[in-house]
Formats: sequence, C-alpha cells, structure tokens
Amino acid sequence: MKSFFRMTYPYILWIAVFIVAPMIMILLYALTKDGNRTLIFRFTLENFTRFFSDPTFMRVLFTSLRIALFTTVFCILIGYPAALFIANLSERAQTMMVLLLTLPMWINMLLKTYAWRGILMNFDNLESEVKVFIGMVYDFLPYMIIQIHTSIAKMDRELLTAAYDLGANKWKTFLKVTLPLSVPGIISGITLVFLPAVSSFVIPKLLGGGDYVLIGNLIETFFVTTGDWNFGSAISLVMALIIIASMWLTKKMDRNAKED
Repeated sequence: MKSFFRMTYPYILWIAVFIVAPMIMILLYALTKDGNRTLIFRFTLENFTRFFSDPTFMRVLFTSLRIALFTTVFCILIGYPAALFIANLSERAQTMMVLLLTLPMWINMLLKTYAWRGILMNFDNLESEVKVFIGMVYDFLPYMIIQIHTSIAKMDRELLTAAYDLGANKWKTFLKVTLPLSVPGIISGITLVFLPAVSSFVIPKLLGGGDYVLIGNLIETFFVTTGDWNFGSAISLVMALIIIASMWLTKKMDRNAKED
C-alpha cells in the first residue's frame, strides 16, 4: 500500500506546482494592491468592490454567461439529434462517424478560429455576437455530441424492445426510456461546453472584431495590456467561483438523474 502511495508523489507534486501554487498567487494578488509588489502585503477588497460596482464589468459578466448559456442550449438542440442518429447506426458506421466528428478536434482551436474569421469576414451584415456564437458552437459542439452518443450507445436495447412490447410508440419510448437514460451524457456535455465557453477569450477576440468583449478578454487585458495583476486576479477568482458553482450544480443534477 505504501509503495502504491509513493507512485502518487509525482502527481501530487504536479498538482502543487501547476494548480495549487497558481491559485494561491491569484488569491494573494486579488486580496492585495499596489501592482505586483506582493512582498508588501496590503490586504483589501477594493478589487472585488471595483468589479461588482462598475456596471460595465457586470455587463461583460452577464454577456459572458448569456453567450455561454445560448451556446450550450444550441449545442444540445443540434447535438442530441446528431448523437441519436449516430447511435442507431451499425457499430462500424458509428466508429467512422465518431472519427469524422473528432477529426476537427485534432486541429488547434486558434487555427480553426482564424479559418472562421476568414469565412465570416465576408458577411458584414452579421453582428459580432452572432459571429462569436457561430465560432463557439462550431468549436464546442463535438464535445456535446460525443458525450450524448456515449450515453445512448451504452443503453440496453432490450429496454426499447420491452417498451414496444408494452404498447409504447416511438415517441413515448423516446420520452420514457431513451431521454432519461441519456441525461448523464447531456449533463456531461453541458459541463464540457458551458465552462470553456464562459471563459473563452480567443474566439471573441478574433471573431468579435475587437468590439465584443467577454470576461476572458477582460482578464487578458488586465494581465497583459494594463499590467493590473491585482484586478485581473480578482476577476479570475470571480470566474473560478462561477465555474466551481457550475460544476457543483451539474454534478448535483447528474446525481439526481442517476437516483431517479
């Protein structure tokens, strides 16, 4: 048992260096002031007060949550029928479809976003938010489809046969059997889509034309451009809390779905 525990030392070290230490630094910067001089600890809540009291920053936060929510809902509306269609194919066809679906994921997101930028620049009548929305749906849709497809593919097909034998039609069978059993996949897909969408900064920056700012762009601006690491850390901490709350909520939904 002790030898097995020793095998975890590299992972514990990795977590401590690349996760715990940066989070402590972000917390320290968020609760202090005077730029990067963290050796002189002057604790304050001014960074959080500044963020929540400024209507501009709050508008950016709600815009980020809105675009992430719309992206997630749209990915469900498109992804569920696609996953259901793939799951009803033969095993060989399913493997090929999943492979074709994952091929674009092998390409760097930055390159894909630049490609969409070249396409969407020909549509001047589209608003910046619509362009950002298209880019996000394209990048995150495969995650939703794969998660839902996995849940449907693992479903016991005998349950469908039993439902038909009991007189249920296809629509009622879907509502009473297929949909409830695929809820864990939907929840997993929501986690994989909503969390990166709400904190995305590359897609809004490239497709928004510089006039569409989300919370991720704010964090980048205060860290890279203005050099205000304290305020940038405060925004990052707020986003971290929102992400943790979202993960807790989706995990609770998943637990309730399994209990039902």
